[in-house]
Amino acid sequence: MLIRCVQQKTEGKPLKLAKSWVSLEKINPDLQLAVVCSEDQNFLRHHGFDYDAIERAIDYNDNHKRKRGASTISQQTAKNVFLWPGRSWVRKGLEVYFTFLIEMFWSKERIMTVYLNVIEMGDGVYGAEAASREYFHKSARNMNKLECASIAAVLPNPRKFNAARPDVFVQNRRAWILNQMILWGGILNYNPEIKK
Repeated sequence: MLIRCVQQKTEGKPLKLAKSWVSLEKINPDLQLAVVCSEDQNFLRHHGFDYDAIERAIDYNDNHKRKRGASTISQQTAKNVFLWPGRSWVRKGLEVYFTFLIEMFWSKERIMTVYLNVIEMGDGVYGAEAASREYFHKSARNMNKLECASIAAVLPNPRKFNAARPDVFVQNRRAWILNQMILWGGILNYNPEIKK
């Protein structure tokens, strides 16, 4: 967040830092499902690393100029909470270490809570509550399914895309996310042994 504030000032933009921590119960379950559908569909099954996604990303990156990542929600949480942006081997090594620790000591619900409270969702906008208020003028609990999918759709580049004014890319990505949410049955069940 501090790095982004410095970037805003050096780019001549007004300083903006919107953030408001809320519990997972105060974040619409549709947003939780939307980010899993868009960012890490194996979130509930892996232990921090999605080896199949890593393998697919390596194959893709060998044949394409534009690179694709394979970071899980757990890895993104580790990076956003404990590290700095960048692509050095040192940072990646520390990301692996912190991902291993949070997967060992935090539940999936805790990882999701932290993720949805620290992730950048716009230029100077961090977390679900701040994004919901910024884009839709309501609490994160009161967003509708379309608004939840819109926020998830901007996550590849939240400083470029806007959930309230989606361009064609975001609209297409949002439609794909909504379809994935339907295929998931419309619910993210953290405890699969408990039927809802």
